[in-house]
Amino acid sequence: MNLKDLYINFFIEKGHKEIPSAPVVPENDPSVLFNTAGMQPLIPYLMGKVHPYGKRLVNAQKCIRTNDLDVIGDATHHTFFEMLGNWSLGDYFKEESISYSYEFLTKVLKIPHKKLAVTVFIGNAEIPRDEVSANLWRKQGIPDEKIAYLGIEDNFWIAGDSGPCGADTEIFYWRSNEEVPHLFDPEDNRWVEIWNNVFMEFHKSPDGKIKELEKKNVDTGMGYERVVAVLEGKDDNYLSSLWINSIKKLEEITGLSYEGHEKEMRIIADHIRTAVFILSDYAGIKPANTDQGYILRRLIRRAIRHSRTLNIDQNSNWEEELAKIIIDQYSNYYKELEVNKETILTELAKEKTRFSKTLEKGLKEFAKVISNLEATTKKEIGGKAAFKLYDTYGFPIELTEELAKEKGFTVDLEGFKQKYLEHQEKSREGASGKFKGGLAGDTETETRLHTATHLLNAALKEVVDKDIHQKGSNINSERLRFDFNSDRKITSEELIKIEELVNSWINESHDVEIIEMNKEEALKTGAECMFIDKYPDVVQVYKIGNISSELCGGPHVKNTKEIGIFKIIKEEASSAGIRRIKATIS
Repeated sequence: MNLKDLYINFFIEKGHKEIPSAPVVPENDPSVLFNTAGMQPLIPYLMGKVHPYGKRLVNAQKCIRTNDLDVIGDATHHTFFEMLGNWSLGDYFKEESISYSYEFLTKVLKIPHKKLAVTVFIGNAEIPRDEVSANLWRKQGIPDEKIAYLGIEDNFWIAGDSGPCGADTEIFYWRSNEEVPHLFDPEDNRWVEIWNNVFMEFHKSPDGKIKELEKKNVDTGMGYERVVAVLEGKDDNYLSSLWINSIKKLEEITGLSYEGHEKEMRIIADHIRTAVFILSDYAGIKPANTDQGYILRRLIRRAIRHSRTLNIDQNSNWEEELAKIIIDQYSNYYKELEVNKETILTELAKEKTRFSKTLEKGLKEFAKVISNLEATTKKEIGGKAAFKLYDTYGFPIELTEELAKEKGFTVDLEGFKQKYLEHQEKSREGASGKFKGGLAGDTETETRLHTATHLLNAALKEVVDKDIHQKGSNINSERLRFDFNSDRKITSEELIKIEELVNSWINESHDVEIIEMNKEEALKTGAECMFIDKYPDVVQVYKIGNISSELCGGPHVKNTKEIGIFKIIKEEASSAGIRRIKATIS
């Protein structure tokens, strides 16, 4: 039995219910482009909403993090990863959480006690030192010299500036064949963090005041890839059983050894795996120039760039061979990989073809840069031009340097670096803006907009095509964005009819009913849902008169009259076969 099954079965035995992984593309969550942690899809329940499975939950969650792709290529980081997590929603707290973690590590995984160490929160002026957790670790047998007290940056959690928050305790494993030191030093990178238990026991208000929560939650996370490598005694995650088939395939395709080409092979394997999971998602994301589609395109093209440095024949189906390994490896857990297999393989091949053409354009741009320089006495390609080749045409700086050298030119690497850092800072600011909200909850406007998406979905079926279905949505305090399947542009006349129909339903003051029932029963009644696999066996169906019936987990108004006036502001293509409507309310 593998680690994932051991983990889930252990917590089921402790009274937890297994919940399915949410899709990698979050539904109605404007805070991020992808689900980045196991707790993210559970935000409403951590805020107090009753979960249909109860107060004790466990799962393996598919996650994607793209905030800093530059670290991909080292031995431990991944863009796509799985997070094993268990939660207590107002049920057990620190004592049970810590004892469960210790029991699983030492009794189930048989990790030697002496190879474990922990960190706890040192405290500050507002929140006391977490001696409760420290004492509970001592109770498990962890000695004082293996307990380190760290500050707010390391052992305290809050999403954003306000909301639920609390200390966390992190568990470390000694990943080295050397003797375990007597004293635990968290700065020694041979100690690897393997588990994080967050104790949400306080609430920080916008004015900075801290108060204790009446209902306290536990949110834990264990990185699947990292712990598998630890258990298999690998210092390099990519040599673990989770990656070795992809690495061996790359060695076979290239005729090269992994040793000496680690960075390129890691990036290719990582990015193809992430692309496979994005393409398998029921949201229907395709390579594009905005949002999730842009990230997907960037990942595929970065993999292709590095494949070229290994001299992989771009006319071969190398990307398909790698994708099939991933699909075969994970489809037992995530059936969408097999269901959407043809889409995955087709889109990877199409993007490879597109990028080959882009590279040709880049070579022409490079020739133009050289021609302009030859007309002067300058022998250096400027940082701005080098960055344009990188950002617009996908030229890694190493390729620009190599081509420049062949022509007798150099490259302004410092200037390139400055432009790159400016771009990176803008990306971080954008990502930071995307994370506003978090656990702070939904605003009244977002709740009204969310209910409006149900009416919009129903109106599209009535006016355009009964076979239209939701393929994604994004809601913030200013507008809703609704993606749906359609092979044509919606006409102006149809948009007017849709808008009028939604507003007529709003004015009719329909109650929004919440009905709890078995998932299969809900589907038999005709209730619609976007991602059936993400829902537990017992679901909540939101019914608006005879207009709409949908499985949903988002916030809703009690009556349609609360929505206000609905206004469509834009209709456009999102990706192949997917259209997008943006709308507001007033």
